[in-house]
Amino acid sequence: MFLQERQEIILRELNECGQVKVKLLSEKFGVTEDCIRKDLKLLENQGKLKRTYGGAILSQDYPLQRDVIDRKMVHTAEKEKIAEKAVAMIKEHETVFLDISTTNIKLAQLIAAQSRRLIVVSNMIDILQILASNPQITTIGTGGTMYRTTNGFMGIATAKAIKEYSFDRAFIGSCGIDMVDSSITTLGAEDGLTKVAAISASRHKYIVMESEKFYYNECYKFAHFDDVDGFISDKLPNAEMQKELEAAGVELY
Repeated sequence: MFLQERQEIILRELNECGQVKVKLLSEKFGVTEDCIRKDLKLLENQGKLKRTYGGAILSQDYPLQRDVIDRKMVHTAEKEKIAEKAVAMIKEHETVFLDISTTNIKLAQLIAAQSRRLIVVSNMIDILQILASNPQITTIGTGGTMYRTTNGFMGIATAKAIKEYSFDRAFIGSCGIDMVDSSITTLGAEDGLTKVAAISASRHKYIVMESEKFYYNECYKFAHFDDVDGFISDKLPNAEMQKELEAAGVELY
């Protein structure tokens, strides 16, 4: 089978299934996994797919590049499940940090609907507005450089402000993980710098993300698995991924 023919079949399968796996493609075509990885890299360079851990997805289906305004309406049911798990961890009188994350918007709504006395710090304007409606909650904004795409504050000034606090718990958004070096990723350095500050200032820190992001990774690595207490997601990843994460010491909620 010619290279071009094999790649056309890979793209056809991607369109039908939404994702492909290196191992399965290797067995299907009777070629090495390295050969399939080269195919996927070539197709990614052409903008036809995005490589993920162990395979690839269609580039146009990859949701993480959207602005926050767009992402608010994506996977809302999954985000609500994550928020329900997260809010159950928060105790009366704690000081909590909520990172820029559309999942944390859902978490803020649940917090605001309760009567617990809390101090909540956030660098996201949506979250601050939601929490300000509850007089039981002391709501604090970080300030810093405002980014329209996230409707929040990021960068050096924001990170410096965050470091002045001592949080009981921090809930941090992520754009995916990289199993090669056990890293947690986001879209850019400004966001990553802010997340690093929140993690270092917190006693308990959790990554909140939809289960599909277990198979993605982005360009900026802001932490590693042993920097956080665990991942809160709507459901567990597949058995293979779950086994590898547990072997790496990752707690899954």
